[in-house]
Amino acid sequence: MKGIVLAGGSGTRLAPSTNGVNKHLLNVYDKPMIYYPLSVLMLGGIKDILIISTPEDMPRFKEMLGDGSAFGIRLQYMEQKHPDGIPEAFIMAEDFIGYDDVTLILGDNIFYGQGFTTLFRNALRNHKNATIFGSRVKDPERFGVVEFDDNQKVISLEEKPEDPKSDFAAAGLYIYDYRAARIAKQLPYSERGETEITDLNKEYLKGNQLDVQLLGRGFAWMDAGTHESLFEAAEFVKITQQRQGFKIACLEEIAYYMGYISRHTLYEKGEGMKKTDYGQYLMEIANRKHTEQYWESIDKNPLLELVQNE
Repeated sequence: MKGIVLAGGSGTRLAPSTNGVNKHLLNVYDKPMIYYPLSVLMLGGIKDILIISTPEDMPRFKEMLGDGSAFGIRLQYMEQKHPDGIPEAFIMAEDFIGYDDVTLILGDNIFYGQGFTTLFRNALRNHKNATIFGSRVKDPERFGVVEFDDNQKVISLEEKPEDPKSDFAAAGLYIYDYRAARIAKQLPYSERGETEITDLNKEYLKGNQLDVQLLGRGFAWMDAGTHESLFEAAEFVKITQQRQGFKIACLEEIAYYMGYISRHTLYEKGEGMKKTDYGQYLMEIANRKHTEQYWESIDKNPLLELVQNE
């Protein structure tokens, strides 16, 4: 399984904050936005990841994340000069994908919830052709809407319909087989002058090859692409972390519990940021000697579900 984080675009909805920086490099409370989609892929066990962004911003991503070895993963980068829709990512990444399955996540999407790691891992294991994630929203007319039957089989897809057939929106997380690139090449351009991810999903739907994984009421799905939603996401992360005592989307912590980096490496990373709460948190995790007891004491931590359930 390969992973793609789509982190391009102009970020016009976040101007003037994005006039000189890519929105995915902005902080969502105490860490860059790009950490959140990367954490989802890492928790799914995906280690080969491609980050797609603009030529202007690519050096900043490389400086921040490097080749991924600091987190025990392999990162590659690809420049997108002119964004032409989400499906373009598969065309650009065709050689990277090869004959593997691929998971794409939008760089400004945040997923959180008890059991999310298990749900995502199960979706990856059971995936056949195409799987999308559906989340209930109060204003489905603003999203791509998914209609499905009692067996969670997709019946129809509509992009921002005036009269939605359901109140479930397609979230920014998608799993496809290797054919996604080939199918994307055949898609028409919409009125927006872009190819649409809904049209790609419809192609799979035509062959009865599209499944939906529903995110229940205990899950949070946030799009941090506007000033208001960015503030709300930051508040959510802040409150959750302060009350529960662990960090959301802490890549170093995930890498440590996945066995990608050592306790010593984790401590060194924390020591390098010891003047910050983030660095102190890493040092605290590394200093815990009775790891199993620690897991048991915070068994509600969704960051650890993958390790606990292996």
